[in-house]
Amino acid sequence: MKSKKSTIQEKLSQNSIWMIFVLMVILVTILRPVFMSPANITGLLEGESIKGILAVGIMWAILSRGIDLSPGAIVALTSVITASLVQNEGVANRLLGDFPQLPTMVVILIVVLIGATIGAITGVIIAYTGIPPFIATLGTQLICRAAAKMYSNRPVSNLPDNFRILTKGKVFGFIPAIVFIFILMFAISAFLLTQTRFGKNIYAIGGNRQAAFVAGINVKKNLVFVYIVSAIFAAVGGILLAARTGSADPSTSGLNYELDAIAAATIGGTSHTGGVCRISGVLAGILIMGVINNGLVLLSIDDNMTNIVKGLIIIVAVAFDMRKNKPAT
Repeated sequence: MKSKKSTIQEKLSQNSIWMIFVLMVILVTILRPVFMSPANITGLLEGESIKGILAVGIMWAILSRGIDLSPGAIVALTSVITASLVQNEGVANRLLGDFPQLPTMVVILIVVLIGATIGAITGVIIAYTGIPPFIATLGTQLICRAAAKMYSNRPVSNLPDNFRILTKGKVFGFIPAIVFIFILMFAISAFLLTQTRFGKNIYAIGGNRQAAFVAGINVKKNLVFVYIVSAIFAAVGGILLAARTGSADPSTSGLNYELDAIAAATIGGTSHTGGVCRISGVLAGILIMGVINNGLVLLSIDDNMTNIVKGLIIIVAVAFDMRKNKPAT
């Protein structure tokens, strides 16, 4: 039976990430009181929603004891494809010329299927060839970024308002649409993780792949689905990025988004040793990265220093994770 002291320590350990989040909010608010203004908080949530969706997708790869470096490039490719398919007709130098403008829902379906296909190919490579996830997803990253540039060698703009409403509208009159979509994607992932056999299988695979196989789990099939899920979430991110900015640039769209997403998932307690993840912790990690990004802007810290801070955070978070989950000897 656990003592009261050990129970308290366990609770503090489980909620430490949220305590860090609260302390960071207090610190940034003291340094820049404007941080807590409604306009800034809304901007922060809207700005982090796409990276948050990517983080929830990458979480699956990390949980399975893998990694996914491709979501940022998938965002670039899918955002350019999305923008080209919904681009207003009659625009000078329209990317697809006289090809008819497609309805938003049709475009969403096409782009999500493209994302799923990319994820399936990546997953098959990882599961059935034994190529390490780092190498396979790095290759996917390079291919998708190059494909985006080949598809369009220039930014695609002039997107219709009935498409941009995906991120510019309000749900229930007060929730920004892009934030609502993030909440929806987060809820879907949380349900899959905690309430389905698929989620339980990925925990088992990440914890001990051989034991999972012996227990009758189809390890290869489940790994393929892990990367399908991650790529679908990235494709949704690409759609939302095109809608939010009203354009898509094959060179810069989604650039380095996967780094913030990996950092958020890692800070949130998703272990790179596999088999360990708390979905509430991932949410805290997403919010912490949002506070860092927003806070550094408010403090007028230049981009180079911002990247240094993010790099250090990733290193420290992974080092702490490896130490915390190091097998006993």
